[in-house]
Amino acid sequence: MIKNIKKLALLVFFFYLPLSGFCWGALGHRIVGQIADSYLTKQARREIYKILGTESIAITSNWPDFIKSDSSYAYLNSWHYINFKPGLGETEIKTYLANDTAVDAYTKINWLVAQLKNKDLEQEKKLMYLRLLIHIVGDIHQPMHTGRPDDRGGNGIRLSWFNNPYNLHQVWDDRLIDLQQLSYTEYVSAINYSTKEQRKEWQAQPVSEWIWQSYQIAEKIYADVKPEDKLGYLYNFKNIATLNQQLLKGGVHLAGLLNEIFG
Repeated sequence: MIKNIKKLALLVFFFYLPLSGFCWGALGHRIVGQIADSYLTKQARREIYKILGTESIAITSNWPDFIKSDSSYAYLNSWHYINFKPGLGETEIKTYLANDTAVDAYTKINWLVAQLKNKDLEQEKKLMYLRLLIHIVGDIHQPMHTGRPDDRGGNGIRLSWFNNPYNLHQVWDDRLIDLQQLSYTEYVSAINYSTKEQRKEWQAQPVSEWIWQSYQIAEKIYADVKPEDKLGYLYNFKNIATLNQQLLKGGVHLAGLLNEIFG
C-alpha cells in the first residue's frame, strides 16, 4: 500500500513538471494572440484562417504547451526558450544570435518563418508550424525565457507568492497575469493601446532585438529578488506595467511577422 502511494506521488510529480515550464500560461498566450489578430492585414488573416479553420490565433496559441503531455513531442521542448548567462551586453547577445546554431527559440523562429513562406508546404505541416510560431513568439516576450541556464530561467528560484510556494518563472508565467482577474479578451481591451508610429517601430525590429529587450528585463527581475522572498501586491505594483508592455509588444511583433509571411 505504501509503495503504491509513493508511486502515485511520483507520477503526479512528473506530470506536474511540464506544467511548471509553461510560458505566459494559457491566459498570457491568448492575450498575445488576440492582440496580434487585431493588427493583421486582410490578406494575412484570410490565409491564416485557411490554415486554422475555426480555431482562433488566441486559442491555437496554447497547443505547443498542451502537447507537452505527449512524449513524442519532447523534441520541441528546447524550442520554447533561449538561455543566457548573466551580465552580457547588447553586442555580446546579438553576436551570439548572429552565429547561433543551437536548437532554441531564436533559431526555430527563423526556421518556422522560412518554412511557412513555402507555398507548397502541406496543410498538416502548415498548421503545426503556424501554431509553433505563434506560441514561441509569445514565449520570448516572457522575460524568463531568456533567463539563466543554471536555474532554468528562474524555475530553480523558489519563493512565496501570497504565502504559497512557487518559483520565479511561474510568477512571470501566470501568477502576475492571473492576479489581474481578467479574461483574455478583457485583458486585451485593457492594454491594447499603441500608436501607429509605435507599431511601425516595433515591427521593424528584428527578432534579435526582441530577445535583447527580454534579456534586459530578465536581468532586472533577477536583481530584484532573492530565493525564498515573499512576493505579493507590492511586486505586482512594481512589475505589472512591464509585463503588460511585453504582452503588447509580443502581439504587435507577432502580427508583423504573420503579415510578412502571409500578407
